Amino acid sequence: MTLKLAIKDVERITVNVPFTPRCQVWNAREQYQWSISEVVRVTTDVPDLVGYGETMLHYTWGRVPDDAIARVKGRNPADFLGDDTLGAGLQMAMYDLVGKALGVPAHRLLNLPRVREWCPISWWNVDMSPEDWAAEAQEAVSKGYTSHKLKGRPWWDIYAQIEAVSAVTPAHYHLDIDWNQMLVNESNAAPVLTRLYTYERVSLYESPIFQRDVEGNRLLRHKVKHPIAHHFGDPPFRTAVRDEVCDGFVVGGGVASLLQMAAQAAAFDKPFFLQIVGTGITTALSVQLGAALEMAQWPAVNCLNMYSDDLLTTPLTIQDGYVRVPDGPGLGVEVDEAALMRLKMEPPYEHAKQRLLLAVAWPDGRKRCYADSQQIWTDAYRGNLPIHEHGAHLELVGDDGSPDWDALQTRAQSGPVFLHA
Repeated sequence: MTLKLAIKDVERITVNVPFTPRCQVWNAREQYQWSISEVVRVTTDVPDLVGYGETMLHYTWGRVPDDAIARVKGRNPADFLGDDTLGAGLQMAMYDLVGKALGVPAHRLLNLPRVREWCPISWWNVDMSPEDWAAEAQEAVSKGYTSHKLKGRPWWDIYAQIEAVSAVTPAHYHLDIDWNQMLVNESNAAPVLTRLYTYERVSLYESPIFQRDVEGNRLLRHKVKHPIAHHFGDPPFRTAVRDEVCDGFVVGGGVASLLQMAAQAAAFDKPFFLQIVGTGITTALSVQLGAALEMAQWPAVNCLNMYSDDLLTTPLTIQDGYVRVPDGPGLGVEVDEAALMRLKMEPPYEHAKQRLLLAVAWPDGRKRCYADSQQIWTDAYRGNLPIHEHGAHLELVGDDGSPDWDALQTRAQSGPVFLHA
């Protein structure tokens, strides 16, 4: 069957989607730009046939370039399936359009059989206080989630955090902990990961130490009992498989590259997370991919839960830790045009960076102050922070307008400031 269709116009609608209240507080350090989403709206020469896509402008595998928009105009969207050079939102819209034109869900366009009608999905949070993690977990359970991806950070007492979550969740609630390599090396990580095995909720570890450390990761994997996930490609896939450095992968990016990674993982029976971040629009694409990718067996990370609006007229169905694959054509969802107009923002499409003062504190009165998140990450990667000491916690020291706050923040810009109560 020949698909006779031509793209008429491509519109970009940039929106500022507010975070939920708790996520707003903690995301302000690092993810403050993630509320900005560029929705791509593609019209065709067929009346009422419209395709949608989404690009997280400040957290994406690829922005939509101007030349790509010029290139697709007047052309058949079917010619651009799998073209990663389009960028995230425009590529997504091509799958939505072609699926709608043919009357089939987007996963049918991948030339793969459907392997599941419900895809595993995870709640997501950056590092928070034990109390706020627990509150997020309670909300996750109420909304049908059974898996929670959390950011492990050396400046928190990870055991207190896990205990707080465990106290308010059922036994089948699973925690996947991502350190973004902040445990640095095998000798730091092994005691922590071994101890965490005693906590019933803990299920999986992601990137606990530098992924490039092949020997360290090989040793670590054989010391711990939970599976370890790495971001695909570091170290190269053949090295990761040959040297047995991990049990599975984190996979994301454009559809073409994602399918290549998924095929390699499947050849060696390696499960993976689909990590494609955005509102309900992006989550719908992730679900369509998960329907056809056999080894997408670990809960997808879409971060849908941190937004106060999913930009859909009807929410995706999430139940017992799984999200139903929409049966409608294309992405299978209807974008809420009224929400796009209500949340539309004007350029520049970025938020001003706030002046911050972060303090890592311990019960004995030690305190270390940082001027921003990049500084504290650097200290962690250099091995300069104690690892998950008892009672460790991060304080967000608000600007009270005082000369003392301003002076301390200025001092911290040159490096961490050591204090003692």
